[in-house]
Amino acid sequence: MALSSLKLANNYSTISKAMVCEKHGQPKDVLRLKELKVSKMKDDEVLVKFLAAPINPSDINQIEGVYPIKPRFKEYGAVGGNEGVAEVVAAGKKVKNLTVGDWVIPDTKAFGTWQTFATSPENELQKINKNISKISACTISVNPPTAYRMLKDFVNLKKGDVVIQNGANSAVGQAVIQIAKAWGIKTINVIRDRPNFDELAGQLHKLGATLVIKEEDLRANSTRELVKNLGSPVRLGLNCVGGKSANGITRLLGHNATLVTYGGMSKQPLTFGTGPFIFKNLKACGFWNSRWNKSATKEEKQYMFDDLCELIRSGHLAEPWHEETKWELSDDNKTLNKKFMKALGKAGASFGNKKQILTFE
Repeated sequence: MALSSLKLANNYSTISKAMVCEKHGQPKDVLRLKELKVSKMKDDEVLVKFLAAPINPSDINQIEGVYPIKPRFKEYGAVGGNEGVAEVVAAGKKVKNLTVGDWVIPDTKAFGTWQTFATSPENELQKINKNISKISACTISVNPPTAYRMLKDFVNLKKGDVVIQNGANSAVGQAVIQIAKAWGIKTINVIRDRPNFDELAGQLHKLGATLVIKEEDLRANSTRELVKNLGSPVRLGLNCVGGKSANGITRLLGHNATLVTYGGMSKQPLTFGTGPFIFKNLKACGFWNSRWNKSATKEEKQYMFDDLCELIRSGHLAEPWHEETKWELSDDNKTLNKKFMKALGKAGASFGNKKQILTFE
């Protein structure tokens, strides 16, 4: 190991404060704050200090044991969190592509990002540009790529084409609106009715939404007229709700369009009208970002993340609506645990809330 890296490693704590579960269950019941001894850095590893990490619905499902990807249980349990951004603070002598000061995000499943320090093999991390905020960086590996890939991989969309999506106020939905706007693609955005519908619709329009409509109005003739007036048929539908909502958006798809399902927030099965599928020759597909990550090359991922970082840097892709919880390392463990549990409660409260993000100070 280079002397400089050894000195840097020695300057940092060998103890990591982490949110750990010892078994599957409700996160509020099974998560505990623990102080873990950071494993000694090997020659092909780096020591990283986490800067920020979100609490995602999939993180909660993973701890509950109902998500396809399971936590990495070790003798002390499993550290929660799949997404986050960290800074390299030391590097082993065989590390080739990362240096001290680089920002990295996990490039492996169930990394465990709800902790202050960790060692990791170089190949389990993806370098990203540092010219974006740590909030954007810590949320760049799940929702923006999901939006990016769905807009790129299923239909050859061109400027002026139209996409419809439900759950448009979700983090993926927000990213779809912004990326589509940057690429000249129009979006029809479906959200549930609510007391502050007009306020929320206004926020989505500010992001670049072309139309915002209520889920309850999907079958209305007035909605069909609005869609018709866009001047192009709807070529792609994005579904994260399922049930009646998915059925409703298929009725607005054009001929030879594709419906991509990436979630099922209603917990209702997909139901499609037979007529639209037969007479419009529609196609239905599924998308799971983890599957794409597994099959993509390091170069393909780097290209996408560079593209996303440029969209962020140029102002085309804003930080997700979020609420920040500061984990100040000077706080005692009881305070840190209390802060985390409060954020966890908000993260699991209901669909559409602000994303809860831990920042490590």
